[in-house]
Amino acid sequence: MLRLTLFTALFAGLCGALAAQTPLTIYAIKGPSGVGMIRLFDRPPALPGGPAKLEALAQADLMAAKFISGEAKIGILPANVAAKIASTGKPIQIAAVTGTGMLSLLTSDSAVRSIADLKGKSVEVAGQGATPDYVFRRILLSKGINPDKDIQLGYALAYPEIAQSLIAGRVSTALLPEPFATMARTGKPELRVVGDIQAEWVSAGGRGNYPMTVLVVDADYAKAQPAVIRTVLSALKDSIEWVVAHPAEAGALVEKYDLGLRAPVVTAAIPRSNYIFIPVKEARPSLEALYRTFLEFSPVSIGGALPANSFYLDL
Repeated sequence: MLRLTLFTALFAGLCGALAAQTPLTIYAIKGPSGVGMIRLFDRPPALPGGPAKLEALAQADLMAAKFISGEAKIGILPANVAAKIASTGKPIQIAAVTGTGMLSLLTSDSAVRSIADLKGKSVEVAGQGATPDYVFRRILLSKGINPDKDIQLGYALAYPEIAQSLIAGRVSTALLPEPFATMARTGKPELRVVGDIQAEWVSAGGRGNYPMTVLVVDADYAKAQPAVIRTVLSALKDSIEWVVAHPAEAGALVEKYDLGLRAPVVTAAIPRSNYIFIPVKEARPSLEALYRTFLEFSPVSIGGALPANSFYLDL
């Protein structure tokens, strides 16, 4: 019996040691969400098991599936998707906010000079049921515009298609995130920016700039490997700061590592894109302000309640 107990302990220790030596994969999402992480692709952080691996997934639902299955230990997600996964009982945590509001309301309609002028108009909105949609709805309500009665919100087009439709004149007014807003304005310089969506969010009751993307970790992994998580967080912070300071070089890397965006567009958009690193302790008030907006319009989208304290990583 003693031999069996010793063998079991030794085997468990060996498995733990082997797990610690397995290279960690850091997951990004192709498109704008991955831009802030791009220097990690070129210079992966050194970890106990060797340099981290970087992988960019095509879309957020693929990332969500990897966290749900337990395959992903650390990666980027939209803030509401992270909360929804956590609400199912999956032990994941937010470690930091990596990007905040970067939406622009663009128009070629001469009658639209302010958000109040949107009453009776049609607006193409990027991302039905996602952060842009609910942030915009909260702003419209604050202006006395019922988003379900006083305005026609369209969701039929993907982000690049909205930009191309603005350029071609098939759509006159649209809400777009970066870098697609820059893409549209480059292709049609006469497009005008209406108001400041980020400032309007604050006026409508938001807390600071709203989070667009967050770094998520597997809670069990973070508990077992806190030093690894700290190293990755430090490397990601450095990457984001480097991207903001070197937009041309960052744009070239985004194209080199096939994140789905062309270098000139990324370079032009970075100054307007609000890539930032905010540790979760500082970011929690702005996250909860956003989550309250999701609860107002679609409680099921974040699991029906504000996330618990355990959702916020405490290292």
